[in-house]
Amino acid sequence: MLMRGLELVTGAISEVMGRIGWFLILYCMAFGVSDVFMRYVLNAPSQWIGTTLQAAMVLLACTGGVYALQHDSFVKLDLFYANASDRSKAILDILTAPFAVLFLVALIWKGYDAAALSLKLNQKTPTAIPIPIYPIKFAIPLSGCLVLLIVLKHFIKDVQTMLGLGREQ
Repeated sequence: MLMRGLELVTGAISEVMGRIGWFLILYCMAFGVSDVFMRYVLNAPSQWIGTTLQAAMVLLACTGGVYALQHDSFVKLDLFYANASDRSKAILDILTAPFAVLFLVALIWKGYDAAALSLKLNQKTPTAIPIPIYPIKFAIPLSGCLVLLIVLKHFIKDVQTMLGLGREQ
């Protein structure tokens, strides 16, 4: 029951993140091309597009990481992993999970510290059009929390697979 709820929550979150990522890709494509056109053809560079593209790419990494992990789309070292049994894959995943958790805890902790400081200092981009930086910085620990939730879900499934417990239908 708990696993089913966790599956539904992480699935819904990752789908929302995937849709946000889709819009961010469109934004980056449209404004990236228009920025190049304005700069090199019209000789009238934008004062804000480059900065917003940088922010969009950070957000794209945040949303894309959540979506890719949920859909098992990250690259793995297939030399050892591809031909292994499901139980062996689960054991390998269990052995690497502590490293993922350690990295994510550090990302969340230090990312939150950086975002809180950015908010306290009211950081803005040093451009002609000042854009607040702290919302983008808060996206990093937030997405770290979401990725951690998915990692924990995968860990539980891997433990069940390793112990030979079938999925409850």
